[in-house]
Amino acid sequence: MKKLLFHAEDLKDFMVRFFTRLEVPPEDAEIAADVLLSADLRGIDSHGIIRLNTYYGSRLRQKLINPRSPIQVIHETATTLALDGGNGVGQVVSYHAMQRCIEKAKQAGVAMVTVRNSNHYGIAGYYAMMALPHDMIGISYTNSQPLVAPTYGRRALLGTNPIAVAAPAGKERPFVLDMATSIVPIGRITVFEKAGKPIPEGWGIDHTGQITTNPTAVLQGGALMPLGGSDLMRGYKGYGLAMLVDIFCGVLAGAAFASKVGNPHEAQGPANVGHFFAAIQIDCFRPIAEFKQDMDELIRELKESPKAFGQKRIYIAGEKEFETAERYAREGIPLLENVVTSLRQAGDEIGVAFHYTPLGSLEISE
Repeated sequence: MKKLLFHAEDLKDFMVRFFTRLEVPPEDAEIAADVLLSADLRGIDSHGIIRLNTYYGSRLRQKLINPRSPIQVIHETATTLALDGGNGVGQVVSYHAMQRCIEKAKQAGVAMVTVRNSNHYGIAGYYAMMALPHDMIGISYTNSQPLVAPTYGRRALLGTNPIAVAAPAGKERPFVLDMATSIVPIGRITVFEKAGKPIPEGWGIDHTGQITTNPTAVLQGGALMPLGGSDLMRGYKGYGLAMLVDIFCGVLAGAAFASKVGNPHEAQGPANVGHFFAAIQIDCFRPIAEFKQDMDELIRELKESPKAFGQKRIYIAGEKEFETAERYAREGIPLLENVVTSLRQAGDEIGVAFHYTPLGSLEISE
């Protein structure tokens, strides 16, 4: 299987023109494109340009997302803000929500923002990382369409509901945790089905609630398992985390929750996805220099600790993604040939040409 390498700037240019053609204002198109590009740069290609047309373009063309993202304030205090996203572009709504969160935290020390009536917002880590240049800890949650069954259940009721936390360090890279609360994303199941391979035991259940290695059984009436897997492997902890996210993003925000969150791939009304953001000003608790010094010490103690047999390195959350982003910025972002073909087709359909020359190619194995 071949991947083609493209300049990050070229991919962002295409995404901006694509969004703009679908009536997203230019400044909002820049935001949405930047969030998608950050996913591809960090190696999280499931949430990058691959979704440009299949999710965002499709729903914009069907008028299921408002391209103008008319954000409204529902309630506001010095430290809190509740927003209605106006069924707008999730990245745009979330970017402005986190910006407001940071502004409030600068004044009050800590701030929290909820968003209702939004859409898929890309990678959770993007918004948590927005706090880093301000010497703050950033937090970002979102709920999503039901794909995960509760422990002992058989019906998909919760989303993959990611949790992201970013904390600055000194000489070391920042800590950036960006994780789903499901054991794997649904896309991994699809990959195994297309390859005709069984999935690892513990990834999903069939329609009866039994653990299965058949990817089709998961996709057709089954469900993903929460982080951890079965109760034997303490999967109820992942189930609890997924529910926690739904409480903050659905119940607290006044958005949809559990089975009520709309499926983004079905032609229907607003998805009513909910988000939660928080920012913590570190120097309200202790001097930032001392915090960063201790973060460095914590990180180094973990990284320099004894390695398991056959292992050469211990990583900190976000470290691999930072290294991947640096490499892709130099060498180009790899896209599967069929993804490039679909982007060209999608662009041609709306009159936005994907006219970029690949920097090169590389062969990969499944």
